[in-house]
Amino acid sequence: MENKPNTRKVLYMALSILAALVIWVFVDQTGNYGSPMIREKEFTDLPIVYDNEEDLADQGLMLLSDGTDTTLDLKLEGTRWDLAKVDRDDIRVSVDLGNITTTGLRKATVTCLFPDSGKFDKTLSSVTIHIAELYRKTVDVRCELTGTVAEGYTGEQLQLSHTSIEIRGQKEDIDPVSYVKTTLDLGKDAEATVSQDLTYQFYDKNNQVIDNSDGRIHATVETIQATVMVTVAKELPLKINFIEAPGARLDNMKWEISPKSITVSGDAAKLKNVNAITLGDLDLLTLDEGTGTYNFAITVPDGCKNLSGVTRAKLEISYGDRSSAEAVTENFRCENVPDGKTVDILTQEMTVHFFGTAEDVAAVTGEDIILVADLSDYSAVSGSYTVPAAVKVTSGGDIGVSGSYQIQITIREQEPEPEPEPEGPDLPEE
Repeated sequence: MENKPNTRKVLYMALSILAALVIWVFVDQTGNYGSPMIREKEFTDLPIVYDNEEDLADQGLMLLSDGTDTTLDLKLEGTRWDLAKVDRDDIRVSVDLGNITTTGLRKATVTCLFPDSGKFDKTLSSVTIHIAELYRKTVDVRCELTGTVAEGYTGEQLQLSHTSIEIRGQKEDIDPVSYVKTTLDLGKDAEATVSQDLTYQFYDKNNQVIDNSDGRIHATVETIQATVMVTVAKELPLKINFIEAPGARLDNMKWEISPKSITVSGDAAKLKNVNAITLGDLDLLTLDEGTGTYNFAITVPDGCKNLSGVTRAKLEISYGDRSSAEAVTENFRCENVPDGKTVDILTQEMTVHFFGTAEDVAAVTGEDIILVADLSDYSAVSGSYTVPAAVKVTSGGDIGVSGSYQIQITIREQEPEPEPEPEGPDLPEE
């Protein structure tokens, strides 16, 4: 019971503080007679951003650092509540240079942007800018190479993204500039192309570096891309993609490509995993006469040079052991016969032409040859048809078949099986 007065006392104090805070906020926002109480807040040394210097340069003018203000002071007026929301990092003070057409010291219009968190009246310090005539000059770009290329590799001629650049500034600043210079380091024992975006320095006619730490000299590009392609010479064998088939195997042939190889040079990285040049495809079944001569164009990998100078290759190919024969077969079979259908094969015999090595061909008889018709596409038809048939040779040798074959068949609905006759009563024996 003794704690109730203390609790009530703490509650009254909290309510009093809250009421005082509400009254303070109300008075700060409304002031006397309903008008808000206006406060002031000053921001000093705010950085000035100068926009559209490119437009200024297009008119042959430039902004000089000497005599140009870089910061200003800003005073804001508003309620304490609104002013508390504004931080100096959120304020952007800028000057638009796009409409300036004259040189000399002059006053500039300042734009101030800050968060839309309240209504303010602002007071800006005066801003002075110094505009001068812009001079242009084109100077050469030089690049010094350092490092080494690995043995067996070649560093090709240096390539620069810019062989000259335009510099801008006051006449007395850019006149001493004779050229700009950068350095490309190839590293130690380079085996791949080196390409880098590099910064550069300004040099006078006596090859002395010109200090531009104050930024008086302006260039149209910030970096120069320097590239040295590292190449390698490599002998690559020529090959054909032979397409084999039963009875037409590369092992049973004699063949020669002339020339056997050529030497190419190119980017070391691109040639690293290239071990041969494929001239093209050749289906060995096209060698109907057992021999042939073919010419192929030699295509080197992209970006590479053909150091051998040979642009075409010749393939001479022939069977070392090839024989052909024919046999008559009476073996026919149908696969994938439709459900509910019966098939009659009308063809009784067929002559089949085949080829392979002399030994394999001699072992084939008519009994080893089967013509198989696939009826997967005939499931919904009835009647007589000529259908293609595949030839299977079961002699065990590597035998190829020449030509295409068909057989005659008749497809009909399967007749239902007759129902069994009912059994009669058993008759007594006589």
